[in-house]
Amino acid sequence: MNIFSLNRVIKVLIFSDLIFNSAFGLLSPVFAIFIVNKIQEGDAQVAGIAVGIYWILKSILQIPIGNYLDKNHGEKDDFYFMVAGSLFGSLTFLGFIFASQPWHLYALQALLACGMALAIPSWGGIFTRHMDKGREGIIWSLESSSIGIGAGIAGIAGGIIAKYVGFTPLFIAMSAGGILASCFLLLIKNQIAPRGKGEKIYPHKQHLFSV
Repeated sequence: MNIFSLNRVIKVLIFSDLIFNSAFGLLSPVFAIFIVNKIQEGDAQVAGIAVGIYWILKSILQIPIGNYLDKNHGEKDDFYFMVAGSLFGSLTFLGFIFASQPWHLYALQALLACGMALAIPSWGGIFTRHMDKGREGIIWSLESSSIGIGAGIAGIAGGIIAKYVGFTPLFIAMSAGGILASCFLLLIKNQIAPRGKGEKIYPHKQHLFSV
């Protein structure tokens, strides 16, 4: 299969997700080290609570948000939620630079969860509706493989950056990558459908060979 024959919306969403998850992945291998070194009284318990806050809050919030998006006609609300959530999450990364207390960390994790709860259901809705019929398997494979490879490379890079440069440049790089990924989504603004969401979209006539 020629991956360049995928429609523009799918290509942009995959590429944007690759960038965003790579930015997010920069912190993964050194998050616990950051907490121990930079957060007062930071230890395994603080790290566990911080991670738990993010995952639990995001998981709870994205259900009503997804339900709200499904009830509204057209994709414009999905698009704006996706871009706003991604940008909000990206800017949240900068807050870690100034975090020194456990509650700072918990608050930032909660804010990040809110941003991702806005972005993930809306991204998934648009992605699903714009898949080319008969190519669902390979499209999901490309999405999963791209973010997996990106996260792996980012994990290596994040460890190197944290060791030799420090955490501040790491968080700046994370925020910059997230903002870039969010801005990249603007390329598909004109392809967002105004029609009802109950209808799946197969835009075969929108195949482009460049993003």
